[in-house]
Amino acid sequence: MTGLPGCGKTMTAQALAGELGLTVFIIRLDGLISKFMGESISKLRLIFEAMQNHKGVYLFDEFDSIGTNRNHGQDVGEIKRVLNSFLINIEKDESNSIIIAATNMPEVLDKALFRRFDDIIRYPLPSLKEVKRVLEKNLSGISFDDKNNIDVIAKEAMGLSYADIVRACEEAIKEIIIFGKESVSVSSLIDSLQKRKS
Repeated sequence: MTGLPGCGKTMTAQALAGELGLTVFIIRLDGLISKFMGESISKLRLIFEAMQNHKGVYLFDEFDSIGTNRNHGQDVGEIKRVLNSFLINIEKDESNSIIIAATNMPEVLDKALFRRFDDIIRYPLPSLKEVKRVLEKNLSGISFDDKNNIDVIAKEAMGLSYADIVRACEEAIKEIIIFGKESVSVSSLIDSLQKRKS
């Protein structure tokens, strides 16, 4: 799964696990890398061994931390070995677990990785229609000082991820609670969205 942060990669893995009645295991690969030679590969092997005994959805997050192109001149030898180990382990895997890799930077990944996965799913930023749907869902039951401005707010939110839009809505709702207001200020919500863009 490839796409900018906050576009739904982790949520997809969680939804998939929920639909299948499985546990989701999120492996943060940036935390797997050790300064001690061979330790990262041992940790990776333990994860693949766990897949045999604990059927689940295994999400390897921040995959670019180990999956960078092996021909990349500045790459650390240990990371190349970890990537080779991952490729070997995924080839040998006979578990019934689902393996998902997620990255924000697909352009730096080793091409061999793409051949090991059945599908590549790209997560774009939300369209105007999707932005409006997210705003309406997260602000349902909340009064606006000017309800007609939802189109203006949606246009202002273009270019942000789903997560950023949700956080801006939550911030606007907190403002109502903290300051005892009766409605969401459109200008305040637009300010919150603009802050996230900068």
